[in-house]
Amino acid sequence: MSKTVVVFGAAGQLGVELVRVLKDRGYSVHPFNRASVDITNLPLLERTLGPLDPNAVINAAAYNQVDVAEQEPQAAYNANALGVRNLAIACRQLDALLVHFSTDYVFDGRLGRPYLEDDRPHPLGAYAVSKLAGELYAQAYLDHPLILRTSGVFGPGGLRTARGNFVELMLRLAQSPQPIRVVEDHVASPTYAPALAARTVDLMETPHRGIFHAGGGEAISWFRFAAKIFHAAGLAPELRPTNEREYRTAARRPKYSALENTRMAACGIAPMPSLDEALAAYMAERAKIV
Repeated sequence: MSKTVVVFGAAGQLGVELVRVLKDRGYSVHPFNRASVDITNLPLLERTLGPLDPNAVINAAAYNQVDVAEQEPQAAYNANALGVRNLAIACRQLDALLVHFSTDYVFDGRLGRPYLEDDRPHPLGAYAVSKLAGELYAQAYLDHPLILRTSGVFGPGGLRTARGNFVELMLRLAQSPQPIRVVEDHVASPTYAPALAARTVDLMETPHRGIFHAGGGEAISWFRFAAKIFHAAGLAPELRPTNEREYRTAARRPKYSALENTRMAACGIAPMPSLDEALAAYMAERAKIV
């Protein structure tokens, strides 16, 4: 495939890894963040992409403030749905591949097992609805988009972003003498950003398109994930389990939204590293930055 790729959301913790992997593999990469190009502005988007004539456009940009979205659903929909529509329109005009990241939150979490690509989505809140709408817009305007649903992304880039990630939140809370309470009744598949970026480019370089699940490969509660984080960091704060009933949030969340990477495996894409391996790699990279 052509070696020209545009990456939106390039300053985020997934975006920085995508840019790195693409450059390492010899691609000509054009990274953009929201300050430089707002994907909700279609004329600006078309003026930006036209002269570059990319073969692929990767959308790692997203509105991901799940609880805030309940107060401002239009903002979430603009970024996560209409922004993707704009990208799909632009990619159709340029005959470019659109690679778009979606989320495990398109499911309601009631199956009690990891979700497969063919399972029926049922979003529970404004953020989740906006992300599912983004998938549908990509499929409505393009015959062969590449859509990757992922879960709980964390990577070293989170050290430089305003909202950080779950790992950094836990490490920050560990500095306080107060007990740390984490929900034990919500299960996801936390995903290491460098591994996700590498497998995304692997998929781009195949003829396979459509919806793929690209979760971390391990179904785990957020409480157990927190315990693994502290073990990897060599810390022993007081960690206590809580649950959805005790820890109410503005947005409803799926209780079991882990993803099964069935299609990636069938296409010969390498499995994700184990969560222990991912956390060890994260801590090693973190030590170089902090």
